[in-house]
Amino acid sequence: MSHTITVAEGNGYIVLSVDGNVNRSTAMHYNLEAAALGKKLGIRRFLVDFSAARNTDTVLDQYNFAHKDMPQAEDLDRAARVAVLVAENDHSHDFVETLLQNAGFNVRLFNQKDLALNYLLHP
Repeated sequence: MSHTITVAEGNGYIVLSVDGNVNRSTAMHYNLEAAALGKKLGIRRFLVDFSAARNTDTVLDQYNFAHKDMPQAEDLDRAARVAVLVAENDHSHDFVETLLQNAGFNVRLFNQKDLALNYLLHP
């Protein structure tokens, strides 16, 4: 598994790309790393590219991620706009999207990059 965190051209958003399986622990690590860069640069929009990453967590782990891990992380901005790009037939991230939204995070899943960018860059 590998990941990269970069700033998009024009500094409009942070790009977190993950290749391989992702779980509660790795997702939290990546989120905190991306959030720290966003905070440093004053960027509150994130494109999380999970199109080559599958969520391997159980339903309970996903619940704990959304309702325990994320809310307790002081460095995460609940109002940040987050677009998560997933592979077209990968539904392993669907439940955690709902959980995160219910926990007050501004997260949306997309399977088309142009729609994700439109969500990020337009009010």
